[in-house]
Amino acid sequence: MSAALVKELRERTGLGLLECKRALAAAGGDVEQAIEEMRKSSGMKAAKKAGRTAADGVVVTRVAQDGSYGIVVEVNSETDFVARDENFLSFVNAVTDAAFEARQDDVAALMAGELESSREALVQKIGENIGVRRIQIVSAENGVVGSYVHGNNRIAVLVELKGGDQDLAKDVAMHVAAVSPQVVSADDMPAELIEKEKEIYTAQALESGKPAEIVEKMIGGRVKKFLSENSLIEQPFVKDPETTVGKLVSGAGAEVVSFARFEVGEGIEVEHVDFADEVAAQLKG
Repeated sequence: MSAALVKELRERTGLGLLECKRALAAAGGDVEQAIEEMRKSSGMKAAKKAGRTAADGVVVTRVAQDGSYGIVVEVNSETDFVARDENFLSFVNAVTDAAFEARQDDVAALMAGELESSREALVQKIGENIGVRRIQIVSAENGVVGSYVHGNNRIAVLVELKGGDQDLAKDVAMHVAAVSPQVVSADDMPAELIEKEKEIYTAQALESGKPAEIVEKMIGGRVKKFLSENSLIEQPFVKDPETTVGKLVSGAGAEVVSFARFEVGEGIEVEHVDFADEVAAQLKG
């Protein structure tokens, strides 16, 4: 089993070397499968996501003055240094302005023509690969859209409210940026994800040796907790933990309809090569 896989599993789970080696061997080297089995057997909570990503860059938003719609855009570079470059940021603004004016969320359609020529020229000038990764539009039919951008354009959020105002929507967007809920409400949670969590909780509960009826209650309680922790309207509001986001919004006569949360590089895998291995491979070549 490669040292890199063992290292990744240890970093993501916080468990011991031998335990991680055994889990990887049983899972045939599949890190995600190893994590799932370790959760079942040890009661470990959800593991950390893989640490580094292949892309740097920025995420930005634009919202109509009347709050009727907004867009969120991710543009990637290879390094944080380029992500702060004025030429790169000027290109990001041009892409965002064009997408906003055209209400266009199809990256390929947006980039056809002048913007693609600008991107190619920038790649030649800066010497890094640059790409427009994704665009999402959020519109409000009977309410408003608000936005929040955090951490030098590392996380950007749009929130759609039915009723309310942009200040309230911005507060909710700030919460989404900080806490990263998966869905608006428990009813929106995908059934397959609930079943996967239930399988894990079942395996954990059965190991306790408690009677079947107690095990069933334990599973139900844990599923309920999972849903409340990952549903936006049930989460304690970051600026006032004494109330939930749902109560905050309903108290203003509003309702959360949807949200979009972009974080730079999320979901992009990168292959990490050990420096010594890389040198050895080059010498061998």
